[in-house]
Amino acid sequence: MKKILISDSVDEKCTEILKSAGLSVDYKIDFSKDELLKIIPDYNALIVRSSTQVDAELIEKMQSMEVIGRAGAGVDNIDVKAATRKGILVMNTPGGNTISAAEHTIALMLAASRKIPQANISLHLKKWDRKRFQGSELFGKTLGLIGLGKIGKEVAIRAKAFGMKVISFDPLVSADAGDGGSAGDAGWSSAATVRGPGAVDPAARAGQAGPCPVCVLADRQRLDEC
Repeated sequence: MKKILISDSVDEKCTEILKSAGLSVDYKIDFSKDELLKIIPDYNALIVRSSTQVDAELIEKMQSMEVIGRAGAGVDNIDVKAATRKGILVMNTPGGNTISAAEHTIALMLAASRKIPQANISLHLKKWDRKRFQGSELFGKTLGLIGLGKIGKEVAIRAKAFGMKVISFDPLVSADAGDGGSAGDAGWSSAATVRGPGAVDPAARAGQAGPCPVCVLADRQRLDEC
């Protein structure tokens, strides 16, 4: 029977699914580095999140390991090169937190537009300044997204549900990919054209030379114009 070690906190359903498939699962999240080095040779698979550092030293001790899986988007805490040298497959779950991240983005946008953090502090100080924290609507506003990957697309879908106009920049996505679709209303290839609602340059095409979009958008003067 294949043995799997889960060394970081994951949902209990993960253990249930693996056991139902006939696998032996050990769930222990309070290992010291020395303890982990001692027991790791006995396992065929390792599941981690961010706490466990799967470095070259740990991988060198793996005698039966076939796969290392990370329940998260990246593999920053796994020495992929060392694992590859030992023939160990490294996997992750890039879409696992996509919806959560997109919803959190919308939550922060709402909090900022409605001045919720400031109002919360004021209320805790036993004040009631309704006019000061009136805020504004997302409806009718223009949202610019730098990056239209999995999370960017989900943010765009939710923003459009609020009645926002969505424009986006992504060097790997064609400028007209989102036109009229669920991912956005338009794209721009140079953020220098972005100066507020309706300021997308329709002649700009993906791949056209131009200034770094992040640098341009970070410019104080341009932000003040939005």
